[in-house]
Amino acid sequence: QVQLVESGGGLVQPGGSLRLSCAASGTDFSINAMGWYRQAPGKQRELVATITRGGTTNYAESVKGRFTISRDNAKTTVYLLMNSLKPEETAVYFCWEKYSVFKDYWGQGTQVTVSS
Repeated sequence: QVQLVESGGGLVQPGGSLRLSCAASGTDFSINAMGWYRQAPGKQRELVATITRGGTTNYAESVKGRFTISRDNAKTTVYLLMNSLKPEETAVYFCWEKYSVFKDYWGQGTQVTVSS
């Protein structure tokens, strides 16, 4: 059974930083693309960043230069380092795994609140 467990969310002031972690189990982590999405209240879930098994990354335009996605295949963990956070980035952040052509997996989400 695939499980994705996020951690690292919390309250941070505008301009601050957080690092999210997503620990994966029950999956062949090293071959699957992973990523992070977020969903703010009243809005659709949106892509934040993805990383392929080979380490190729893709970012939403709004986070380029401030967020960094990385993965540690030995620890089956994917990370999202978020710098210069803005209040409008307050959302629930979800870990995502592209398990197969027909199947995605999602974590339960971790709340990130950017507020003074």
